[in-house]
Amino acid sequence: MASLKFEGVRFAAYPNDHEPLHVHGFYADAAVIVELRLDRVVRLADRKDAVRPRNASRSDIKHVLLVAAAHFDELVALGEK
Repeated sequence: MASLKFEGVRFAAYPNDHEPLHVHGFYADAAVIVELRLDRVVRLADRKDAVRPRNASRSDIKHVLLVAAAHFDELVALGEK
């Protein structure tokens, strides 16, 4: 597992993980799966376990997504390792 930390969010990518390209963001009590799309769009993964716990703070989720967007290139490189 490779990881980077920006603005209090630790992003992790697991080797040989499934498509689409994504990273796992950990902030406060939230774990968020963030898709990194080819069109440079960052979004919450479209899956049931994209946010844990299910009642995680919306502001924490938004923070993870905004930080991921700000560091898109670094996260793509991390996910491709």
